[in-house]
Amino acid sequence: MLDLALFLSVIGMFLLGLRKPFIWVLAYLYIDILAPQKIGWSLAQLLPVSLVAFLLAFGGWAVAEKKDGFRFSFRQGILLALLIWCFITLQWADYPDSAAEKWAWVWKALIFAIFLPLTLTTRLRIESAMLIMVLTAGAIIISAGLKTVGGGGGYGNLYLFVNDNSNIYESSTLATVSIALIPIILWFTRHGTIFPPDWRVKGFAAALIFACLMIPIGTEARTGLLCIAVLGMMLLRDVKKRFVYIGAAAALGLVSLPFLPSSFTDRMATIKEAQSEQSASTRMQVWAWTLDYVERKPLGGGFDVYIGNSFSYQMPVKEVDGNTTRVRYREVTESSRAFHSSWFEMLGEQGWPGLFIWTLLHITGIVQMERIRRRYAGKTGKIEGWQGPLASALQFSNVIYLVGATFQGIAFQPVILMLVGLQIALAEHVKRRESAIDKAAFKAVKAANKRADARGSAPDPAIP
Repeated sequence: MLDLALFLSVIGMFLLGLRKPFIWVLAYLYIDILAPQKIGWSLAQLLPVSLVAFLLAFGGWAVAEKKDGFRFSFRQGILLALLIWCFITLQWADYPDSAAEKWAWVWKALIFAIFLPLTLTTRLRIESAMLIMVLTAGAIIISAGLKTVGGGGGYGNLYLFVNDNSNIYESSTLATVSIALIPIILWFTRHGTIFPPDWRVKGFAAALIFACLMIPIGTEARTGLLCIAVLGMMLLRDVKKRFVYIGAAAALGLVSLPFLPSSFTDRMATIKEAQSEQSASTRMQVWAWTLDYVERKPLGGGFDVYIGNSFSYQMPVKEVDGNTTRVRYREVTESSRAFHSSWFEMLGEQGWPGLFIWTLLHITGIVQMERIRRRYAGKTGKIEGWQGPLASALQFSNVIYLVGATFQGIAFQPVILMLVGLQIALAEHVKRRESAIDKAAFKAVKAANKRADARGSAPDPAIP
């Protein structure tokens, strides 16, 4: 039944797109996040649904969509530059076969991020895309959250819809994405129009946010805990009663401690013991290896260049005997260890140029969202009251991603690139709206001047 339901859902969206081609864009968002072709075992695998949705989304826009006011933004140019540079580094990749496998999905994620803002030309479309993203990711998050509450979590033991340690289904990636979506979920509880924010929407949003907070516990992803801390600090900017917020957050943390599994608290405790924890120590060695590598190859070594790393190091190990604690050192040898950091992933694979382009993409996004937030600060109502809060939510999501990306190799994570596309779409929507207002105001002033000139040139009836 599940396989049939997934297949019919996808086919239904394809058929609806014949009437409204924009639905094909939403279909691709749904398919790329959930990967129903991997969940199903027969019908869902009959068609290359991801490729079909990708082609339909582009074809529908090219044939049926109006191109009035078409413009290519600066940040879309940055995405294009990143795409071109990744293709260039592919030509000298140290490991061509592995590089080709990663390129097979990276180019599609980048192309769609460039394309997405061209389709999100209205508030309804922007909101629709966000809603599909939240609900699709929410299906995974809710399932994982329920398993966590039921005691089915644990590092490497939280089984999701797909037994595939890639894309959003990788545990640390899911933890980061879950926390990054919380600001957007909160936006829907105040400014949503597709589902007006009544008690049902707010109740569902509260439950979904709870499930999002469960993901770092269920996956025991240390990065998720850092993302929660960053989110808590950023929300201080927008709350009105900050001391009440801080007190409530502290109380919630204290109350939840007794209910946390010991495996979770033990794993989180290793955050402050990086030198004596093998996973963290290995990451730092990989980062050191990457810095040495780019000294020799500043333009990078192409996708999956980490396969070539190999190193040995001395790791301190504490031994407790009664009241005596001794530290001895044991040699650890590792090879072909992943970067576990998007910053070093970009540096090693794409060199200094790639790291610069990727950093510029996200820094300009944070700055762009801040400008919109300030421009619409204090404005209310259905017309001007939603842009500023949405810019703030997308900015928060971006910052949370960058924190999580510091400890994960998710530089090209498709869900995050979709969020980048949403940022660009919002910025372009604001520009078009303000341009239209400026044009209307200019026309009004011009018409008033003409009327004034006409009155000034006409003879005064009081003069004979």
